[in-house]
Amino acid sequence: MWPSVSVVMPVLNEERHLEHAVRAIFEQNYPGPFEVCLALGPSTDRTHDVAARLQQNEPRLRTVANPSGKTPAGLNAAIRATSGEIVVRVDGHAVLPPGYITRAVDTLQRTGAVNVGGVQKAVGTTPFEQALAVAMASPFGMGGAKFHTGGAEGSVDTVFLGVFRRQAIESVGLFDETLVRNQDYELNIRLRKAGGVIWFDPTLEVTYRPRPTLRALARQFVEYGAWKRHVLTLHPGSLKARQVVPPFALVAIVVALVASPWFPLALMVPGAYALAVLGASLATAPRHVLRLALVFPTMHMSWAWGFLTRRH
Repeated sequence: MWPSVSVVMPVLNEERHLEHAVRAIFEQNYPGPFEVCLALGPSTDRTHDVAARLQQNEPRLRTVANPSGKTPAGLNAAIRATSGEIVVRVDGHAVLPPGYITRAVDTLQRTGAVNVGGVQKAVGTTPFEQALAVAMASPFGMGGAKFHTGGAEGSVDTVFLGVFRRQAIESVGLFDETLVRNQDYELNIRLRKAGGVIWFDPTLEVTYRPRPTLRALARQFVEYGAWKRHVLTLHPGSLKARQVVPPFALVAIVVALVASPWFPLALMVPGAYALAVLGASLATAPRHVLRLALVFPTMHMSWAWGFLTRRH
C-alpha cells in the first residue's frame, strides 16, 4: 500500500512558471493518496490569480498564506496545513518529471532513508543560461556536490528539494525560518544528527531554470555564500573542504594584486587562477568558453565575497 503524500510549494512572484510546475505535479499519477499545498507569499505579479484559477479545476489543490514570503516559513506553513505521511518539496520554478514522486517514495521505502532527492538539472533557454547550466553541472563550478554533478546512488550530506518522511522532519523541528538560503542543507544536518540517512538517487532529475544575467547570478551567489557562513556558525562541524576553497582563492588573489607592485611574482596567483578558469571552460564546453570564463569567476568570487563579508 502506497503512503499518503503531501506536495508543498512556497510561491512568490511565479506567474510565469507556476501553472507549468503545478500541472507537472498533478500529472505524476501517484498511486496513493495525494494532496498539494501552495504557500502564497506577497507576490507583486499575477501569481495569486494563477493559483486561484488552478484551484477551481483541482480539488486536491489548496493554498495557505505566507505573509513573510520567506521560503522556510512557506514550507513550514504548507507542511502544517497538510497531513501526508510523505512530504515532497517542490519550488515554484521547478518541473517534476513523470514518475518522480513514485520513484522517490519507492526509494525511501527501499533504503529506509528519511529524505531522498536527485539531480538539479539546470536547463537554460538563452545562450547565457545554457552556459550557466553547464557551469552548474561542473565540479569546477559547484564543487562536486552530487545533486549538481550526478554520480552513484548512495548516502550524501544533502539533496536538491527533497522527499521526506513527515515524522522525521517534525521530530527535528521542520525548516529553520531564520534562514533565507541554505535551509534545506541545514535541515539535512539535523536529520543526520538524529540518525537519519539522506539518500541521493541519480534517476530523480528536476528541471531548474538558471539566472538570466551575470548580475543576477552574482547576487544569487553572494547570498549563497553569506547564508552558508551563517549555517556554519550554527553547525561548525558541517564545514567541507570544498567550501574553504573560494574564500581562500579570493583572499589570495586580492593579496597578490596588492603586493604585486613590490613583488611582481605575486601575479602568478591570479594568473594561475585565470589559467584554471580558461582550462575548465575549454574542457567543460568549448562553444561556451567565453561565457564560462565570466560565469565561473562570478560564481566563485561572489560566493566567497558573501561568505567573508556578509552578516545575518
